[in-house]
Amino acid sequence: MVSRSYSNLLDLASGESLTFGRAGKKLSRVATVAGVLSELDDESRSNGGSDVPSSISQERMIIVGNQLPLRAHRRTDGEEGWNFSWDEDSLLLQLKDGLGEDVEVIYVGCLKEEIIDPNEQDDVAQTLLETFKCVPAFVPPELFSKFYHGFCKQQLWPLFHYMLPLSPDLGGRFDRNLWQAYVSVNKIFADKVMEVISPDDDFVWVHDYHLMVLPTFLRKRFNRVKLGFFLHSPFPSSEIYRTLPVRAELLRALLNSDLIGFHTFDYARHFLSCCSRMLGIPYQSKRGYIGLEYYGRTVSIKILPVGIHMGQLQSVLDLPETEARVAELRDKFRGQTVLLGVDDMDIFKGISLKLLAFEQFLIQHPALRGKIVLVQIANPARGRGKDVQEVQSETYTTVENINRKFGKAGYEPVILIDTPLQFYERISYYVVAECCLVTAVRDGMNLIPYEYVICRQGTDRLDETLGLNPTTPKKSMLVVSEFIGCSPSLSGAIRVNPWNIDAVAEAMDSALVVSEPEKQMRHEKHYKYVSTHDVAYWAHSFMQDLDRACGDHVKRRCWGIGFGLGFRVIALDPSFRKLSVEHIVSAYKRTKHRAILLDYDGAMTLPNSISKGPNDEAVGILNNLCKDPKNVVFLVSGKDRQTLTQWFSSSENLGLAAEHGYFVRPSRNAEWETSIAVPDFYWKQIAEPVMGLYTETTDGSFIETKDSALVWNYQYADRDFGSCQAKELQDHLESVLANEPVSVKSGPLIVEVKPQGVNKGLVAERLLAMMKQKDMVPDFVLCIGDDRSDEDIFEVIMSAVAQESLSPVAEVFACTVGQKPSKAKYYLDDTSEILRMLQGLATASEQSARPTPRSSQQVIIDRE
Repeated sequence: MVSRSYSNLLDLASGESLTFGRAGKKLSRVATVAGVLSELDDESRSNGGSDVPSSISQERMIIVGNQLPLRAHRRTDGEEGWNFSWDEDSLLLQLKDGLGEDVEVIYVGCLKEEIIDPNEQDDVAQTLLETFKCVPAFVPPELFSKFYHGFCKQQLWPLFHYMLPLSPDLGGRFDRNLWQAYVSVNKIFADKVMEVISPDDDFVWVHDYHLMVLPTFLRKRFNRVKLGFFLHSPFPSSEIYRTLPVRAELLRALLNSDLIGFHTFDYARHFLSCCSRMLGIPYQSKRGYIGLEYYGRTVSIKILPVGIHMGQLQSVLDLPETEARVAELRDKFRGQTVLLGVDDMDIFKGISLKLLAFEQFLIQHPALRGKIVLVQIANPARGRGKDVQEVQSETYTTVENINRKFGKAGYEPVILIDTPLQFYERISYYVVAECCLVTAVRDGMNLIPYEYVICRQGTDRLDETLGLNPTTPKKSMLVVSEFIGCSPSLSGAIRVNPWNIDAVAEAMDSALVVSEPEKQMRHEKHYKYVSTHDVAYWAHSFMQDLDRACGDHVKRRCWGIGFGLGFRVIALDPSFRKLSVEHIVSAYKRTKHRAILLDYDGAMTLPNSISKGPNDEAVGILNNLCKDPKNVVFLVSGKDRQTLTQWFSSSENLGLAAEHGYFVRPSRNAEWETSIAVPDFYWKQIAEPVMGLYTETTDGSFIETKDSALVWNYQYADRDFGSCQAKELQDHLESVLANEPVSVKSGPLIVEVKPQGVNKGLVAERLLAMMKQKDMVPDFVLCIGDDRSDEDIFEVIMSAVAQESLSPVAEVFACTVGQKPSKAKYYLDDTSEILRMLQGLATASEQSARPTPRSSQQVIIDRE
């Protein structure tokens, strides 16, 4: 199969590349070493390969997870080799049901922790590809240990569950070697994806925190890859996440996806807050979809909790083994009420807190001793280390204390099951339990409550076993922690703070004393949700949103910029391109009447500079441009007229526009004039007290008072709080100024109130009108700006072409600063490039003014 990448993505955007069909693909041979096999496939195709086009079109999804949905076992029949089978419990396998029968699925991942001898890896890889459509990533054991047990389980996993490494005993301190191992393994996974991907057609769905930097490697190789990522763990608040030394690298890597999925709004909100606080990237909601604009690409956010596999669960409920086990448990717990807990043996599942709450419950309700049992199923921990041992030790000790204190002959209050159970055995406990307790202190999703609800719905045969009337409505009760991902979707559950032992004990009591009709209503509500929002629904919904998020890929031109994990892709309109200095200087020399309109604040000032005044170099370039009689040069700024007068006192012929165009002065010797007539500014007396109220309550904000406007500035305030306050302030001002002739606008870190109709477009109109009066119809127009307010200038200039305000052969150069969506058709990267370009124009004017130009007198300023 050809790896369908393009060496020149600009050619692709302009339609000059070959068009490849979606049909008739075959999988390429899989290598066991990192690499891309496109060269081998190209060779085989040129030699008469068998890729014959087919009339059948098929979507393809490449699902990438840490572990393949397979079970591996050494052959026991005396032969060498391995036996492989599907792991029916794997979410990656279950989600296939939601993708449709016409979607071909390929899996990329590790074979859990099975160590395949290097001599066997080629054969195993080929077998898995041909039989299961799985591509194994063979990671050396030592590297895998550093990646999984090191960085993933000691650093990412605890931090994402709100555990800070305040000491070596609390989680693992950041280790650069473990981070390098994490990146290396992600690179190995990327190489495996590259071996089988058709980047213009295939979708890639990456799962969980083990592979958070994988999107960067894929986006770097294939700029237009259709890439989704779903995080199955919590995403911590920004105050927790910001402690991670590689915080920006992980955020930027995730933003190389097209769609990022989370189980709950809280997790998504924390991620968006981190992007805003640490990368300065705001988000917006449009028609129900949340997205971040990232270098011209829209990264969509998906919020949907995963579901369970209904078919698998139903099939286990129908097994004879399940029926027999339920009958055993019925007899064992006859006359007793069963409470059930099912948790992994790790520090975040809150097993010991649950046991202490149950102990408190027995203390408060002595009459129930002997009549109620807590069955606690403790699954093996997925991690390892000292913390797991401590949890086990504490659990065993607490269980022994409770049973010694409240137990008697034939009765144990707590039954701890810490040996592995078959799935049907666990299901059987769900069926007989009156209430399920899931009280983890922090958990990404946790599907135990969902499984419990479905099992309590039961089957006709199980009803018969339990002696239930099949027509009687089923019932169930849930006590769930408010810190787990499934909690928001279970509105009928009793939600608790697992740290509050008294509250959990009270919840246990409440779950038992609820009336039968109430239990039935709660169960019916949960069953309706869980049965309709299963894993197939979740996968189908994610696939739909991923398809929508990637819909405009073919319409954009793409550039890859940055190094390492700072790599990102610029996606822009095909007509948007970088302004060539040679091109504009050539046009400049050919033309006779030139209009030059420059924004000062973002285009002429150096970023991150404390001084906001112009440097001598910029003033000198502007003065040289103004000396050319063919030029009319205007500088537009949001600054007040007094400041601009002082800064450009040496510029005789430079036109100035202050306060975004409200005041205009065509030259140094002219008087300042207003662009529009404003009879009164009485509205300031209304707006200023309102702004003052928000200034007092927002530390770091201040008010800028101008002749024509009032500006509330929060550039030194907390970004999130300032943004929240700015929205409130804008609504407040729009309300109190609804009948006044003003407009309330929000901009980068500001909220501004100014007279209606005042914008930078007025300066462009004034400039063109002034040149027309002088019989200087422009045949060259250059306008440069950097933010939203400058888009008004671009709009006026572009519409002037159609309105014949310019020469029919006019050369128009509307240019924005930085590569971003804009009405301008050109861009330059930064202020230094702008000054270099303007110097080139000024030099051309000097050359044309000399009878005999001498190159030795040219001055060319090159800025780093």
